[in-house]
Amino acid sequence: MTDQAISGFCPVSARDDRKSAAVARAGQGGVQMRVVRDFAEARGLLRNPDARQAGFLADLVNKVSLTRAPILYQHGAEHRRQRGATARFFAPRVVTTAYRALMERTSDELVARLRATGRGDLDTLGLEMAVTIAAEIVGLTDSERAGMAKRLGALVTGMPQGGSWLATILGFARGQLRALNFLLRDVRPAVAARRVQRRDDVISHLLDEGYSEREILTECLTYGAAGMITTREFLTMAGWHLLEDDALRDRFLAGDEGSRIAILEEILRLEPVVGMLFRRTEAESEVVALDVRGANGDAAAVGSCPHRLDPDRSPAERVGRAGLAFGDGEHRCPGAQVALQEAAIFLDRLLRVPGIRLARTPDIGWNALIAGYELRGATLVCEGAAA
Repeated sequence: MTDQAISGFCPVSARDDRKSAAVARAGQGGVQMRVVRDFAEARGLLRNPDARQAGFLADLVNKVSLTRAPILYQHGAEHRRQRGATARFFAPRVVTTAYRALMERTSDELVARLRATGRGDLDTLGLEMAVTIAAEIVGLTDSERAGMAKRLGALVTGMPQGGSWLATILGFARGQLRALNFLLRDVRPAVAARRVQRRDDVISHLLDEGYSEREILTECLTYGAAGMITTREFLTMAGWHLLEDDALRDRFLAGDEGSRIAILEEILRLEPVVGMLFRRTEAESEVVALDVRGANGDAAAVGSCPHRLDPDRSPAERVGRAGLAFGDGEHRCPGAQVALQEAAIFLDRLLRVPGIRLARTPDIGWNALIAGYELRGATLVCEGAAA
């Protein structure tokens, strides 16, 4: 690392390649708690064994009467046991051997549909891609894919996200109705099929552990919000960058999968889908907000010009290329390898479509549930599209 990188000096300090910076500033502006933006301090809190998960509706989930808390909210020995038991579904070797063919087949199907019509929405394609792969891993394979994708999308936007007490109650009621719909149409058929015959997926594992239908529903909701929905945003954001930067796109297509994943990790460092993580420690009576975007822009950790998209970036020792975009510590995202590989495969095929371009850039919104951006309406066109 150069002296410039160590000092944080950036010769092009005005360069900022982030597409979601403005909406993130607005969305995070009302946070009323201590905010940590230093990379080392944020990573230390994520690795602190006494720090408890305090985001993603943790307080609400903790009030719900469940024999077992969802894995996202578990802590200590029980969390480590469950993570160890489910690790086999997300291990790099398993992702490559068990799910790669599905990633390739699904990518081909989605791209073929786009080419047949000449246009489509990148975020819609991304959601179907993410749902198909995650559903196979979780075991939500006994309902129609596109319908489940819509139901999961509605669930995330229907969760209670603050405001007046009436808005909270109404939001909670909508969320309950949508969760019931998801249970009846997607979860219950999957559970019934696995009661007859177990498969190598998360739902089968939960049945073996004695989980109730309600507890399985809660886990599926967790995987849906934390996995499928965030992957959709990542695919859309990465596609947006690659479609608008010819040099970056050419480099992506010319490289091997390892180099494509390195580019994707740099995009994710710059544009983390989950912009904030929240933790509560015994030493702190209040919840602490960990600003993932801020930490990923800490020049001491990621090098000079931290807001520049640079696939050749050399971060500090023991700092991953994606920074804290997948979290860290015992709650680090277990599906990181899944998301990166499916994005590399899907975008490689998409960007090779003749004449592919963005006819409309996406609208950028803010999702308070994941403390991150939402991208909608990214319209793709390719050769053969109607004028």
